Amino acid sequence: MGYKIVVDSCCELPETYKNDSRFQSVPLGLEVGDYVISDDESFNQKEFLKKVADYPFCPKSSCPSPEKFLEAYHDEAEEIYAVTLSSHLSGSYNSAELAKNLYAEKYGEKKIHVVDSESASCGETQLVEKIIACKEEGLSFEETVKLVETFKREMRTYFVLDNLETLRKNGRLSGVKALVASTLNIKPVMVGNLGVIEQKGQAIGINKALARMADCIVKDVENPKERTLMITHCNCPERAEFMRSLMEKRASFREVLIMDTAGVSSMYANDGGVIVTL
Repeated sequence: MGYKIVVDSCCELPETYKNDSRFQSVPLGLEVGDYVISDDESFNQKEFLKKVADYPFCPKSSCPSPEKFLEAYHDEAEEIYAVTLSSHLSGSYNSAELAKNLYAEKYGEKKIHVVDSESASCGETQLVEKIIACKEEGLSFEETVKLVETFKREMRTYFVLDNLETLRKNGRLSGVKALVASTLNIKPVMVGNLGVIEQKGQAIGINKALARMADCIVKDVENPKERTLMITHCNCPERAEFMRSLMEKRASFREVLIMDTAGVSSMYANDGGVIVTL
C-alpha cells in the first residue's frame, strides 16, 4: 500500500531513509581498471579514491540493468516513483523506463513514474524530498508527478571540483567551450542546467571559487527561504561547512542538509569536490 521511492545509487539518501522500507537504492557499477565494485552499502570511499588516484586512465560507471529496477518496482506499494541520474550522464534513466514497460507486460498496469533528474547526487535527493512533501500533503499520483516535474525544471545544480578530468574524459563537458589550465589553480564554477553543464565563472583557489559559487546561487535562485539547501562533498567536510557558512551569510533557507558522496558521485566529483543544489 502507499508509495515507494526507488533511486539509483548516485542519489545521496539521508541516513534516516536508508532503513525505511519506502526507499530503495538500485546500485550502479564502478570500474577502475581491474577494480570492479557495486555502488552499494559496501562502498569504501577512501579505498575507491586511492584506486582512482593511482589509475592512469579514466574510471567508469555502468548503469543498473532494467531487471534491477523491475525487481524494485515489484512491491505492494500502489505508487512507484523512480529518480535517476541525468540521462546526459548515464543510461540509468533508460533502464528505469524500460523496467516500467516490462512491469506492465509481466504484472499489469501500475502507477509508476520515472524522473530523469537531469542532475546528480543531491539533485536527486531534492526530487526525493519533493515527492515526500507532495505525498505528505495528500496529493494524488498525477498531482505529485506534475509538481515534481515542475520543480525539476526550476532546480539548479552547482559545483566546484578540484579535478574535472573524469567529466572531461567521459565527454560530459561538451557544452563548455574552454577550461583554464589547472596548474594556474583557477577553479571553474559550474552549473548543470537541465542536464547540460555550463561554466558560470571562475576564481583563483578553492575558497574563492566556493564564494563565487555562493554568489551565483543567491543571484539565480528565487525564494531561498522556501527551499532546502543541499550540499554534497567528496571527502572534504570542512569545505562543505565553509560552503554552508558562505550561503547562510547571503540568504536564509528552510533547511540545510550536508551529505558525503557515495560511489558514482565520488567518481564524477573526485576528491575534494563540492556540489550544491537548491
